[in-house]
Amino acid sequence: MRPRLFGASASVAAFALLGSLVTACGSSESDGTTLRLVAAEYGDSPATSSKVYWDRLTAAFSAAHPGKKVEVTLYPWADVDREVTRMVKEGNAPDVALMGAYSDFAAQGRLYSADELLSIRSEANFLAPLAEAGSVDNTLYGLPFVASSRLLFYNEELFEKAGAEPPKTWSDLKRAAKALKRDGVLYPYALPLGPEEAHAEALIWELSNGGGYTDNTGVYSIASERNAQTFQWIKDNLVTPGLTGPVPPAELNRQDAFAAFLRGQVGMVNGYPSLLHEAKAQGMKVGTLSMPVSDNLKDAQTPPAAGVADWMMAFRHDGNRELVGSFLDFVYEDKNLNAFAQRYHLLPSTVSATESSQDAAADPGAQQFLTALRTAQLYPVNEPSWLQVSNTIKLNIGKAVAPSADPKAVLEDIAQQVRDVADER
Repeated sequence: MRPRLFGASASVAAFALLGSLVTACGSSESDGTTLRLVAAEYGDSPATSSKVYWDRLTAAFSAAHPGKKVEVTLYPWADVDREVTRMVKEGNAPDVALMGAYSDFAAQGRLYSADELLSIRSEANFLAPLAEAGSVDNTLYGLPFVASSRLLFYNEELFEKAGAEPPKTWSDLKRAAKALKRDGVLYPYALPLGPEEAHAEALIWELSNGGGYTDNTGVYSIASERNAQTFQWIKDNLVTPGLTGPVPPAELNRQDAFAAFLRGQVGMVNGYPSLLHEAKAQGMKVGTLSMPVSDNLKDAQTPPAAGVADWMMAFRHDGNRELVGSFLDFVYEDKNLNAFAQRYHLLPSTVSATESSQDAAADPGAQQFLTALRTAQLYPVNEPSWLQVSNTIKLNIGKAVAPSADPKAVLEDIAQQVRDVADER
């Protein structure tokens, strides 16, 4: 997904808003006084626009650093990766970008490493799984900004009415889904393997069976035996018996699954902190659990949760290093990072900010996401081919659970496409 967090499906109104926010970037050379930031828009209306946050933060930065200013350009999530890539190709890269991937630019030698910019304290402050995902050859280039982990949500009222128990294993999940279906729940388990964010749902399931997108050496392992077993089980035990709802999983997008959950039509769905906040705001009783594990895993095996992060990166320009470093140290101050994370009900990326997060202190549910994030498995975003690979997964992984599909064959086809992408680089 690509790892998209909040504004992945911005409304038409938000896109109209963005038309007034996007400004032309100037010269790629830095005068040392003006920093150009290109960032994704996380909001979906003028009231929730990221512009509000950046206006306040940049004004505070300029007040603390007389003579320095920051120009901010916002793009929708659907456009920001492409727009920054275009700027780089045109020789007009911004000083700093906030987007979904960084490793391609790191591989091209275009980015500063964290140790060239941040104080030692700031660099050491990132949560370990995020710092690992942001590193290439043990050097940190992608600075994690905000993040989320994924937990299984269940509608407590639907569970109680159906006499279902919160699941701990895959067989428990199937049993609960069957009870929910008997009670008339439209989506006993919502399985969003549509092209919006199929790679997130797929990773959650793969991890719960001891699999994942890469092996222990970091090599892509899309068609591993464990992954094939996972999708065969999903097909045979959830999709074929009609426990995933009326929309084929390959056509069900995450936002549609979330909307159905908020309408009370879903028994179980994997979600992240902002969905929990929205559900509770409308009075829903929602339970959260770690993803149920495969019955084949031994009791001692506890798979990690799936984690997602968005990335700050700093582009090399003559004369901009000092200004960029000062700005990023300011951005990553606890109060500034938490202000953004709390605005969108996401998780801050640093140890000190998570410890001081008001959301976590006030909401045990938020604390559960933070706990999961500390040991989470992220996408292999430090692999330069990941953007193309993730698109391949998004467009194809839903086919693995289709009625006539051979899951192993579908995964092998995806793996071949992944190898072709890697060979081209």
